[in-house]
Amino acid sequence: MTRIPHWLAQHLAALRVVLVLTLLTGLAYPLAMTVFAQVPGLDGRSEVTAADGTDAGSSLIGQSFTDAKGNPLKRYFQSRPSNAGTGYDATASGAGNQGPESVVDTADKPSLLTLVCGRSKAVGELEGVDGSRPFCTPDGVGAVLGVFHDGGTHGRVTRVVSLDQACPAKPFLSSYKGVDVVCAEPGADYSRAVTVPVRGDAPTDPVVPADAVTASGSGLDPQISPAYAKLQAPRVARERGADVADVRELIEKYTTGRTLGVLGEPGVDVVELNVALDRTYPQQGA
Repeated sequence: MTRIPHWLAQHLAALRVVLVLTLLTGLAYPLAMTVFAQVPGLDGRSEVTAADGTDAGSSLIGQSFTDAKGNPLKRYFQSRPSNAGTGYDATASGAGNQGPESVVDTADKPSLLTLVCGRSKAVGELEGVDGSRPFCTPDGVGAVLGVFHDGGTHGRVTRVVSLDQACPAKPFLSSYKGVDVVCAEPGADYSRAVTVPVRGDAPTDPVVPADAVTASGSGLDPQISPAYAKLQAPRVARERGADVADVRELIEKYTTGRTLGVLGEPGVDVVELNVALDRTYPQQGA
């Protein structure tokens, strides 16, 4: 009996694996998912129809409710920030790839801390609440010092720079360990400084919720937290000429609980909520 050469046996085994995986992942799995999607309760459409009958978007993908200049439309609930393209771009889904260590601005990109501080300040001004947060300056950037020592990373402090406050901004602290704090000169190299975030006296539990100042991992999530929705309710009610209690009831209607009762957190679908607002208060919805 003639034996198949070893190299040929390997190639035939690889070919069998490719064929099996192609049938499983390229045919069987897609067909199974298609059949599964037809199960009652799972075959619903995600399109949201506006009050005038036009397509208002999807209940699964968020969108911005701003004017041409990016300013919030006050009669609508605002979504959370998005890092997907220019915002909620389904072709550019993704996160900002900045983490807790991103506290110092660069020439071409603000740090995550400065983004959070600026957003919190803006939300506070929009909603008429305290938008201050720990490690943020009153002008909405990171409260981060660059401290120079005569011994490199230790020893006597010789110079202190407020790294995220570009000149001619006034530093959030006048002095640090007896040394005057100066603003950051654009383009200057502060890499030899020791980075020192300053907590400040902002409340430990900020009034502005975290989801109002940070983006989701996909950048496409349409939900905000019930806390953020309730924070916006007085402003939306005022702009719509509605009672705050009625607006809060609408929030409750479009609030979903945890998946399977244990996964994630409750959320409010902003797209569906804003469409419901236009239907309920059409006289001021345009």
